[in-house]
Amino acid sequence: MAGIRMLVMLLLAALMAGCAGRELATRDAPGELSIDRALILAEARRALGTPYRLGGTTERGMDCSGLVQRAYSRAGIRVPRTSRQQFEALPRVDEARPGDLLFFATAGGRKASHVGIYLGDGEMIHAPGRGRRVTTTTLALDYWQERFLGAAAPAP
Repeated sequence: MAGIRMLVMLLLAALMAGCAGRELATRDAPGELSIDRALILAEARRALGTPYRLGGTTERGMDCSGLVQRAYSRAGIRVPRTSRQQFEALPRVDEARPGDLLFFATAGGRKASHVGIYLGDGEMIHAPGRGRRVTTTTLALDYWQERFLGAAAPAP
């Protein structure tokens, strides 16, 4: 009986470990910002206050992946249109640096449904959703930690 109980506990522990998300790790190295990353961050900051608009990529309105596409185009870097396509196509990194992309599963499941741009100092800029505006948020919130899928670095 004790053996069965131990086996059940081990199986539960394994299942719980499989449900855990990736660790949201960042690296802020002063003086390591490439010109491309500086352009991306400047464009993202210019978008602060822009209304959310599904499918939008302009100052009249943008969604999360539209913000990314617009900011990266400023540096001459083409990225796919949707957060899911971006997550699937772009090169992954273990630690996000300023200008890197952060992907989240905000619609349930394990598929990317939201993306933000890492600003540094534990913050990202993103277009949060209908009725809201492009803003910054702290990554220390449990909400982001629990939904984090991974980071990508399309910029040098």
